[in-house]
Amino acid sequence: MSQLKTVLVVDDHPMFRDGLVSLVESLDWAEVVGQAEDAESAVALARDARPDIVLMDLHLAAGNGLDATARITAELPGTAVLVLTMVENDDAVAAALHAGARGYLVKGASRAQIRRALEAVADGETILGRGTAGALARLTANGDALSAFPTLTDREREVLGQLAAGLSNGEIAARLFLSDKTVRNVVSAIFGKLEVSSRAEAVARARDAGLGGAAPGLGRRSDG
Repeated sequence: MSQLKTVLVVDDHPMFRDGLVSLVESLDWAEVVGQAEDAESAVALARDARPDIVLMDLHLAAGNGLDATARITAELPGTAVLVLTMVENDDAVAAALHAGARGYLVKGASRAQIRRALEAVADGETILGRGTAGALARLTANGDALSAFPTLTDREREVLGQLAAGLSNGEIAARLFLSDKTVRNVVSAIFGKLEVSSRAEAVARARDAGLGGAAPGLGRRSDG
C-alpha cells in the first residue's frame, strides 16, 4: 500500500493485545496509534486518533465491543472496524455487521489470515473469516423480508428477526450483546412502529414477511 494506515487495537487480554500490536507493527504499511481494553477507552481513543482501522474484540473489560463498534462507525465513517473475537455464531456476525463492522474473524485465525483481513478492510472490502462465512446464506436470505419494514432501524429489524425466531428477551440480549433493558426498549419501539399491541402480533407480522432469523449483511469469505 502506498499510504501508511493507522490501527487502533482493542482487546482486554494484555498478552493477546500485545500479539496483535506486534503483528500490525510487522506490516510495512501499518502503524499502531493506540491500544484499549474497554469500550469507553476504545471510543475515546478512536475520536482522538481517527484510525483507519480498529481491531475490535466483542467481550471487553467494561462495556462491549459491539456498542463500541456502532459508536465508532457512526462518528467516524472513514474508520473500518475488523472484529476479532472468540464468539462464533451467525447472530454475532450479523450484529457486528449491522453495527458497522467491515469484517469478522474468530480468534483461531492465523497471523496470515489476520494480515489478509486487515489488508481487505483497509482496501474498503468486507470480509468474513473461516467459521463465520456460513452466516452469509442465512443473512442474505432475509434481506427482502427486512425491506418490508422500512420504518424500523437496523437494530429494530435485528431484534424483530430474533423475536420471529422464537427467542425471549433474555436470549436476544445474550446473542446481540445488549442489556435486558435495551432489548425491552427496542421491542416497545417495534410494537409502536408496527402498530401492534402484543409480542404474538409482532411475531406474526414478521413471519408473514419471511423473517425467522438474524438481519442481513454482506461480505466475502477469507480463504486463508
